Amino acid sequence: MEAGQIKIFEHFSEGFKVAAEYGEWKVGMLHYNERFSRLGEMERHLLTDEVFVLVSGKATLYTESEAVEMEQGSVYTVPVGVWHHIVVSEDANVIVVENRNTSIENTEKRYFEQEER
Repeated sequence: MEAGQIKIFEHFSEGFKVAAEYGEWKVGMLHYNERFSRLGEMERHLLTDEVFVLVSGKATLYTESEAVEMEQGSVYTVPVGVWHHIVVSEDANVIVVENRNTSIENTEKRYFEQEER
């Protein structure tokens, strides 16, 4: 959607979708879906930090050593190379910022069973 020179992006469906890409970075919006409903995987990005901003709802950001209940409007940065995962409520809206070239080729994933958590 566009309003004159300003581009407007809206994302209301489940999961993650890129909203804007400029230069070296991209901004996405993340909503609840099965992947973000539980702690069943972790990932780490090999080339970029990743930034999360909780806009609405509830979210918990996990690393190997901590779990942080996110507060709306605060900026949370996961440094490059840190294993992490986010779990969100069904009404959550999270803004995600990372390098534009973040992809499966430079991201590692680790999946685990319930008893490993």
